[in-house]
Amino acid sequence: MPLFGIETEYGIAVEGKGASDLVAESRAVVRAYPGTAAGPWYYRGEDSRNDMRGFYVDRLSQDPEDAKFDSPDHKPLPVEEERGDRILVNGARLYNDHGHPEYSTPECRTLLDLVTHDKAGERIVLEAARARMEHDGVGQIDIYKNNTDHHGSSYGTHENYLVKRGVPFSDLLSALLPFFATRILYAGAGKIGIEPNGNSGVYQLSQRADFFSEEASVDTLYRRPLVNTRDEPHADPREWRRLHVICGDANMSEFATALKVGTTYLVTSLLEEGWRAPIRLRNPVQAIKNVSRDPTYRWLVDVEGQGKTPAVDVQRVFLAAAKERLAGRGADTDWTLRAWEETLNSLESNPLSLDDRLDWVAKRALLADYVESEGIPWSDESLASFDLAYSNIDPEEGLYYALEQSGAMVRLTDDAAIDAARTNAPAETRAAIRGALVERFSENIGVASWNKVVLRSGQESWVADLDPYVTPEDVAPELARIIAAPDLNALLRRYREQGQK
Repeated sequence: MPLFGIETEYGIAVEGKGASDLVAESRAVVRAYPGTAAGPWYYRGEDSRNDMRGFYVDRLSQDPEDAKFDSPDHKPLPVEEERGDRILVNGARLYNDHGHPEYSTPECRTLLDLVTHDKAGERIVLEAARARMEHDGVGQIDIYKNNTDHHGSSYGTHENYLVKRGVPFSDLLSALLPFFATRILYAGAGKIGIEPNGNSGVYQLSQRADFFSEEASVDTLYRRPLVNTRDEPHADPREWRRLHVICGDANMSEFATALKVGTTYLVTSLLEEGWRAPIRLRNPVQAIKNVSRDPTYRWLVDVEGQGKTPAVDVQRVFLAAAKERLAGRGADTDWTLRAWEETLNSLESNPLSLDDRLDWVAKRALLADYVESEGIPWSDESLASFDLAYSNIDPEEGLYYALEQSGAMVRLTDDAAIDAARTNAPAETRAAIRGALVERFSENIGVASWNKVVLRSGQESWVADLDPYVTPEDVAPELARIIAAPDLNALLRRYREQGQK
């Protein structure tokens, strides 16, 4: 059953402010969001230290680079105040994640919904930044949808997939390691230089590849793994896992976002059907770096029992299984299979022809034009700023949006749909229930999370449990009930009569 979402930590730069100011500035941007919202978030219902492998870790590793964001006089705030959470009417979440405004899309059931809500997130964060500038009188705030500051610090774009609990973790790991190590062929956002060494003149496929050192781990901030083992389902844990993917790049391209998520969903679907990956890489962590940095575009990886093998061929193993077992299952599946095969064919024959749909190719073309026009080497330090400008989410400033506005990028959604998604949740997921409660009763929400909303009326409170709303058939009657309720007391009375827990 398709259900997925994307969490994006945005880079932020504020005129006149340094790195030690960014936590406070990010929090201020989130708080400046002018739309209807509720909060705070229910953190006691979450625990990121549960591991899928069946144990509980004492603590999570912290990145020493994050210390740059802490001013000498910084005093820890309560988590609710530090994060400044906003639960939005479209079912999404907006908050501060240690110096980065983060937008988590609502749960989506289709690729088009996900792409649209991912793009809506850009506009929501930009709206909050503009509100901060306008009302608080601060200097220019630039927001970037990328994964590195080019000074050794990385921040994430995480994907989430609902996966049946019955899939053994060992099968997930065996399949995802070769898949993720080679998925950057089409999912990479492109980057100049190798970190932490700076601009060596190498152009990479992926912004995140430099920052992974483990095959599997529960950590996300330091000693990052290709496969994150966090077991925090945000759903009925007896039935579901949430596959939390941290090795992806932040994509500006709508096509790349859809292909990245669509292919990953198909791989999890194969595993749910009992398929097992027949291919192993000798060193997946080194493989993702080698693929990302290979200037020859041969992209060879070391496969057990086969030796050096093109990464495109590794992807074809997954594609072939998906075509055999999943073709015809639905519109998204068939689109993904076609786009996947066409993209792999082009990567094999002429990768630079994909400059209208893959971020790393589009960005490389812009950088190549700049290098040629300015007569500078690829190691010139100015290219880092040019690289960053590609991911500026302001349509009037970002280089990606200059390409899009000129018709040079393939689009899957449109501006009207994106604007609508800022205030409308996907109708067929539980996000619609969460969003409707926020829209109608924001002032009566005590706390909320992905699977619970606490409603308060006077001395009475009620926990709306969202776990049962898994299918569209589950969601529709509850959504209608919320919309039809004349007021909160009537809704709570209906809940009591039904005995909802």
